[in-house]
Amino acid sequence: MERVWAPWRMEYLVDEKPAGCIFCPGNGQASDRERLILHRTPLSLVMLNRYPYTNGHLMVAPLRHTADMDSLSDAEMLDLFRTVRLCRSILRDAASPNGYNIGINLGKAAGAGVDDHLHIHVVPRWNGDTNFMGVVADLRVVPEGLQAAWDRLAPLFSRETP
Repeated sequence: MERVWAPWRMEYLVDEKPAGCIFCPGNGQASDRERLILHRTPLSLVMLNRYPYTNGHLMVAPLRHTADMDSLSDAEMLDLFRTVRLCRSILRDAASPNGYNIGINLGKAAGAGVDDHLHIHVVPRWNGDTNFMGVVADLRVVPEGLQAAWDRLAPLFSRETP
């Protein structure tokens, strides 16, 4: 039997989740690279998903802490979706996916892992990226480490303008 090792996943399974919101500014001690933040606009940010579905799984969130889509101003909504479009464009150039899942899970019942801060998932997809591992072993194989993904994608965001 072949083994797939992903020790970084243990942190998600057994460690206590950090206090505070992953999308909100911290105490300034962690760098954007450590927090996996790739890009900021005046009203939103882009970060790698720490527990990705596929390589390059991004999350786009408004800077303002809110879970309520109706509370977003028109400017915040426009900036959020322009940033989603930018993410898709960068992922297209960086990874040539065959498609994308782009979605919002509103509330725990809808599958939101962080249910108190609205965010949009941008997930690149490739033909054949689902296989028996997810069905049989409840396991996903993500071949690129998070810091390597950050190092590869961050320069692409720095070339773009919001």
